[in-house]
Amino acid sequence: LVHVAQSGGGSVQAGGSLALSCVVSGDRYSRYCVGWFRQAPGKEREGVAIIDTSKGRTDYSNSAKTRFTIFESANNTFNLQMNNLKPEDTAMYYCAPDPALYGGDCSISRPLIFRYWGQGTQVTVSS
Repeated sequence: LVHVAQSGGGSVQAGGSLALSCVVSGDRYSRYCVGWFRQAPGKEREGVAIIDTSKGRTDYSNSAKTRFTIFESANNTFNLQMNNLKPEDTAMYYCAPDPALYGGDCSISRPLIFRYWGQGTQVTVSS
């Protein structure tokens, strides 16, 4: 069983920065596929960034490229640094670590196959 605890987020004006963190505990695994997803009211959950820790491979949505960075800061602590935020980034953000997703399954395009989710943290960007 994997436990996920998120922190960070909040409110910021457009152009500002926020950081999200995700601490994974419980059963220990040597690698994870960790995705950050977001969901705005009335919209589907969408992938923002992902990291496969076994390869150090990262991927981002088009909207997140050049502005967001996903990284592992400590053992089992995963972060999303968000810069130059825009009002359209406003959403609830979720961390989803899964030790069993590899290769093409470790993808921002496949949120439904992630088994473990954080509680969510709100990001609000005002214009």
